[in-house]
Amino acid sequence: MRRVVFNQKGGVGKSTITANLAAIAAAQGRRTLLVDLDRQGNSSRYLLGEGADEAPAGAAEFFETTLGFSVRKPKTSDFIVETPWEQLHLMPASPLLDELHSKLESRYKIYKLRDALAELGEDYDEIWIDTPPSLNFYTRSALIAAQRCLIPFDCDEFSRRALYELLDNVKEIQADHNRELQVEGIVVNQFQARAALPQRTVQALIDEGLPVLAPYLSASVKVKESHELSRPMIHLDPRHKLTLEFVELYQGLA
Repeated sequence: MRRVVFNQKGGVGKSTITANLAAIAAAQGRRTLLVDLDRQGNSSRYLLGEGADEAPAGAAEFFETTLGFSVRKPKTSDFIVETPWEQLHLMPASPLLDELHSKLESRYKIYKLRDALAELGEDYDEIWIDTPPSLNFYTRSALIAAQRCLIPFDCDEFSRRALYELLDNVKEIQADHNRELQVEGIVVNQFQARAALPQRTVQALIDEGLPVLAPYLSASVKVKESHELSRPMIHLDPRHKLTLEFVELYQGLA
């Protein structure tokens, strides 16, 4: 299964959700790959720490090879590195993604990621794709390559309004490029159960018939600690409330 975690709005926990769900999949014995397409590399640093800056190759180098011809065609696995966590591999991001963007877009390399990940179908049970906070070449490539889409949602009015445009963009990708793609659900993040506004905002989405997933992910300072230590929650504190919510969310996915 190939999943993309996508939101055009920044700061909604996209990388945190991607890395933690991928880590849970691997911890449960699933051969798992995380593909980081965000030039900020938050998922890469979450899983590798300072080692993310020393990765020999990754997503940028993969896309760079699609721009020219070489005597030996590299394998997609050449751009994948191991993480400290068993069964969990990573195609890391780097700032070079920015430099390549206009060339890739102008030469219409939009299907290259889909083809590469399809080749890895026998190597991995699950592939998770983290995306930039914008609808750019890399995000479109991810939506074309994926079978399922998860949408992180921060509980405020701005996020709710932006959600409708996002869903329209996904529908356009479905119609024009990837009829297999399905919106698996909306992941409510940083939820404060005792505050009235988050409850009203989420209930409004449910009342509109949107696929809001349960459980909602609680706001917690523990996740900031996990970022600092580069340890996904399942490896930092398996019994923490937020960890259990991540596990339940993962188990509820199709």
